[in-house]
Amino acid sequence: MKKNNILVLSFLISFFFSTATLLIIFIIEENIKNFFTLFFLTFTTYHITLYFSFKLFLSKTIKKLIDEFYSSEYNLSDQSNLDNLDSLSKSLKEYAKNKNLQIELLKDQDNYRKDFIGNISHELKTPLFTIQSYILTLIDGGMDDPDILKKYLKRSSKAIDRLTYLVKDLDLISQFESGVKNIEKEKFDILIIINNVYELLEIESKKNKISLELDRNYLKPIFVMADKERIQQVITNLVTNSIKYGVENGTTEISVQNLNEEKLIISVTDNGLGISKEHLPRLFERFYRVDKSGNRKKGGSGLGLSIVKHVIEAHNEKIFVESNKNVGSEFSFTLDKVN
Repeated sequence: MKKNNILVLSFLISFFFSTATLLIIFIIEENIKNFFTLFFLTFTTYHITLYFSFKLFLSKTIKKLIDEFYSSEYNLSDQSNLDNLDSLSKSLKEYAKNKNLQIELLKDQDNYRKDFIGNISHELKTPLFTIQSYILTLIDGGMDDPDILKKYLKRSSKAIDRLTYLVKDLDLISQFESGVKNIEKEKFDILIIINNVYELLEIESKKNKISLELDRNYLKPIFVMADKERIQQVITNLVTNSIKYGVENGTTEISVQNLNEEKLIISVTDNGLGISKEHLPRLFERFYRVDKSGNRKKGGSGLGLSIVKHVIEAHNEKIFVESNKNVGSEFSFTLDKVN
């Protein structure tokens, strides 16, 4: 109840009681002197008494409810103004808003948990069923044929490799999240790392008809302070994704630019399939895939971008993504530069 409402209520009740009191006095004592003065004094006394009584009663009642209901779960923002009903109302609204945010967060976490369980089940199920089918075929007589034996053992080995990569990537993410995995910074030339990644992925890029390029001809080394092995892993994952989702005769380009006096920004840009805006906020989640059909033709564990995010955050750096459907994508991250 607002302050003005209490004032009006006490005014009306005071007027009623004052009138009733004087009416009773008039019945008992027919000749009343100074009627208006007596009415004013009676009304003022009732009004002041009722106003502060109502205010005190409501404040104590609401504070008691707050203490009992919120307990230690919620701390009012302004304890000094608990007697102010407007402050109490503001605090209640703030609490309700925070509770709604918590509920939405819990819903998002529950949806994320369901997606994660479904995705990891799918990722594990595919290679396991593949291995199982090959082994059962060999047990049923396939091992008697040397060609079939060799062929199926090779395919089973590839499925086991996929499981191994999956477990290793999950373990790496878990180590970063728990703080067990630490980065070891050193000074190195980022251009050498980029060239190493390009050489490593040259065959795959040619197979997919993707051109790997730099945005310009770099004449001097560009030194950074970071974990050399992990940054190579970041660039490898980003370029691999760019090749995987590129278009025929497309381009993947890396640029290294000064962000400010202390930071560089490394960007991996392509003119590939691109990503719709609604997928961007969840792009770095484990196993999150833009393609909801369950198609795994593109391969991969679904953990590449999640690892990228964890590595960059372990460096206390930022990663950014911009993308448009059927136009292309740009992934950028910052690093400390060495002058």
